[in-house]
Amino acid sequence: MRQPKKEPLYKSFGYAFEGIFAGIRKERNMKIHCVAAIGVTAAGILFHISALEWCICLVLFGMIMALELVNTAIEAVVDLVTEEKRPLAKLAKDTAAGAVLIAALMAAAAGLTIFLPKLSQLFSL
Repeated sequence: MRQPKKEPLYKSFGYAFEGIFAGIRKERNMKIHCVAAIGVTAAGILFHISALEWCICLVLFGMIMALELVNTAIEAVVDLVTEEKRPLAKLAKDTAAGAVLIAALMAAAAGLTIFLPKLSQLFSL
């Protein structure tokens, strides 16, 4: 039996970018994450953070935004499957949202660890 021909790789990337842009356009929290990433990037440039600190910030940006997209996908699939209030649907949505929240809180803690000493030094506290 012959397998269907796969689409070109560039189309896969196109679909992925469509998903990213849809997430940014449609999801309030993704917009917030993007604004936070821009703010942290500006602060990183201003404070001349180290290469290691940049790597930490970039990994955290990627993790949070990827989790937000997964959360959006889970919510969409749950909504597609059922419009009823069901305990398993609620569990799926709540735990996906919780994953994003944990990542965001840990990213905020890492950001404070990186930037508070620099702010303190700037204001001579």
